[in-house]
Amino acid sequence: MSRKHHHFKGAEVSCCVKYFLFGFNIIFWLLGAAFLGIGLWAWAEKGVLSNLSSITDLGGFDPVWLFIVVGGVMFILGFAGCIGALRENTFLLKFFSVFLGLIFFLELTAGILAFVFKDWIKDQLNFFINNNVKAYRDDIDLQNLIDFAQEYWLCCGAHGPDDWNLNIYFNCTELNPSRERCGVPFSCCIKDPAEDVINTQCGYDVRLQGELDRQKYIYTKGCVGQFEKWLQDNLIIVAGIFVGIALLQIFGICLAQNLVIFFLFFKWNFCIRPTIPQGLAENLCFLPPVKSMLFFLTIHVC
Repeated sequence: MSRKHHHFKGAEVSCCVKYFLFGFNIIFWLLGAAFLGIGLWAWAEKGVLSNLSSITDLGGFDPVWLFIVVGGVMFILGFAGCIGALRENTFLLKFFSVFLGLIFFLELTAGILAFVFKDWIKDQLNFFINNNVKAYRDDIDLQNLIDFAQEYWLCCGAHGPDDWNLNIYFNCTELNPSRERCGVPFSCCIKDPAEDVINTQCGYDVRLQGELDRQKYIYTKGCVGQFEKWLQDNLIIVAGIFVGIALLQIFGICLAQNLVIFFLFFKWNFCIRPTIPQGLAENLCFLPPVKSMLFFLTIHVC
C-alpha cells in the first residue's frame, strides 16, 4: 500500500476533529480580522496611523486599543488553528494550544489575584477612572466610553460628581474660562422620558448648587460603587460568561492536542515504521525511551 494511501487513511480517521477545529477557528479568525479592521479604521479616522507618536499622547485609555489587541490575538490564534488543522501542521497546532493555554493561565491568575486583592483592584479602578476623567475631551472614543458607562450605571465620576474637578473644562477654579465650568457631562444628567432630543447642556453649572438640589438633575453616586453593585447583582451571569469562555478555550486546546496525537500516530505507523524491519519495530514499541525518540524523528522527518 502506498504512503499516499496511508496518509489519506490516517487523515480520514481524524476528519471530524480536523474540520471541526477548522470551523471552530475560522469563526475566531474572521472575528479577529473584523476587530482588527475596526481598530485600524478608527485609528485612521483619528489620524493616528499618519502620526504614530500620537498613540502615547493621550493621557487616558484609548478604547481602540481593546479592538487592536483582542483582534490581533484572535486573528493570530484563528490563523494558526485553521492552517494547522487544514494542513495537518503539528507545529501550528502546538503553537495554537500553547498560546491558548497561556491565555487561559493568565486569565485564571488574574481572576485569583482580583479575588485576593479586592481593595487594590478597587484603588486601581478608581485611579483608572480619574485618569480618564482628566482626558475626557482629548479623545472622542474615550468620551463616548465614559458617557456610555455613566448612562448605563446611572453614575457620575469615580466616587461622585465632584471628581469632574479633575478635568480642565469642568473644574470650578476662578481661572477656568470654559462654559462647562462647575458642570458635568450630559451623561450624568437624569433623563426626562418626555424628551426626545438629548440636552447636552443639562449639566452646566449644576455643581454650583447644593447636594440636595443636585440630586434632582444629575446622578450623584460614583461609578466605582455602581459597578460593584452591578457586579453583585449580575454575578451569576458574569461568572457564567467567564466559565463559558474558559470551557471554549479548554475545548480548543483538547481538539488541537487530539489532532497532534492523531497526526503523529499515523506518521509513525505509515512513515517511520514501514522503514524499520518488522520484528525490530514491534520490539521498539515496548521501549518508552526509544518510542519517544522515534516520535521525535516522526515530527522532524515526516
